Amino acid sequence: LIMSPAMWKWTCLVSHLLLSTTVSPLGKQPLHPKRPFITFTGDQAEGNFNHLVVDERTGHIYLGAVNRIYKLSSDLKVLVTHQTGPDEDNPKCYPPRIVQTCNEPLTPTNNINKMLLIDYKENRLIACGSLYQGICKLLRLDDLFKLGEPFHKKEHYLSGVNESGSVFGVIVSYSNMDDKLFIATAVDGKPEYFPTISSRKLTKNSEADGMFAYVFHDEFVASMIKIPSDTFTIIPDFDIYYIYGFSSGNFVYFLTLQPEMISPPGSTTKEQVYTSKLVRLCKEDTAFNSYVEVPIGCEKNGVEYRLLQAAYLSKAGAILARSLGVGPEDDILFTVFSKGQKRKMKSLDESALCIFVLKKINDRIKDRLQSCYRGEGTLDLAWLKVKDIPCSSALLTIDDNFCGLDMNAPLGVSSMVRGLPIFTEDGDRMTSVIAYVYKNHSLAFVGTKSGKLKK
Repeated sequence: LIMSPAMWKWTCLVSHLLLSTTVSPLGKQPLHPKRPFITFTGDQAEGNFNHLVVDERTGHIYLGAVNRIYKLSSDLKVLVTHQTGPDEDNPKCYPPRIVQTCNEPLTPTNNINKMLLIDYKENRLIACGSLYQGICKLLRLDDLFKLGEPFHKKEHYLSGVNESGSVFGVIVSYSNMDDKLFIATAVDGKPEYFPTISSRKLTKNSEADGMFAYVFHDEFVASMIKIPSDTFTIIPDFDIYYIYGFSSGNFVYFLTLQPEMISPPGSTTKEQVYTSKLVRLCKEDTAFNSYVEVPIGCEKNGVEYRLLQAAYLSKAGAILARSLGVGPEDDILFTVFSKGQKRKMKSLDESALCIFVLKKINDRIKDRLQSCYRGEGTLDLAWLKVKDIPCSSALLTIDDNFCGLDMNAPLGVSSMVRGLPIFTEDGDRMTSVIAYVYKNHSLAFVGTKSGKLKK
């Protein structure tokens, strides 16, 4: 998603206000109606802000920008800055010139922050940028001191894409062993270099050789999914764009946008559209046999909303739970879609806020797994269409936590799971969403293209 610098300032401000102020009950006036807005303006010469995370323990704000990481106080005062660029680089150098000499001309290149995550367990910030095919720094939360910057091995380069919205990471934490980092990224036509999803080791020692290594890797199997090169012969600009990610129960989830070729009704030619899909993996699946993706979308009054813009995971809360027939602690996905399927970068202004019950999506996935393991249909994955692999039959029980075998994977669900539309906007496209439960009510805050906030 592309935002102007002004919108990023708004996003930073809103995120800060949502996470650090008290919100009034529904229908009531704010507790501090005359409280002034707090703002932070970075160095304009450095370009846009890219990502923001808030330390839930201290309220400190970490802001990933072009060539800078900022640490701000809860009232947006600068505490520390860390410079990440520019540096001499060329996007055609692989491996990067910091590993071996590159014959391409090197030029001063900006470092766009592509991912910012707080590793609470080890009190450090994971800051991944666009320089050198996408390497990550590990910075101490207190003072942004560089603890480590792995770059010697192939797996240290996460993505060659220079867009700030191209990488999403989810940390899976353990009490008695090293954590895992699930990384999902656009590959920008380089599937031979970069997996689109992988799980990496987060070692306690920031300078350990194993940092960011694949959780498992041998000659035949690894903790990754790669897009087949054949796919690019059918859709030359194919990529999987990751909008949001989270963990819940035994699974890690990513919400994606990806191109597909379809045949419109009554037409003999195919056209390219974009489909929003939820991807699910088991946390403990080192071979990635559990990969399943299911299309998601929304419809209201006959209008299709299929281009995912933003998402946020929350709990249902008692009041919403009753109307949905679920428990108050059940996971609910708040999603924003824009109208249609054809325009990824220039989405239409008509948009919808929709909710999904995560358990119902999991039930759909379980049904699909059961049918495939009965030998019904094909793997039905758009980017494996060139192979159209049939499902294989196997006698086994598939329950809610089934994590796959070295067969029938990766797997796609053909029928779309439809969300429940709860609000639509026709003139000012919704571009972001956050939600939480307050006094049994589910509250959603939505940001729009013009920089407005809707509650």
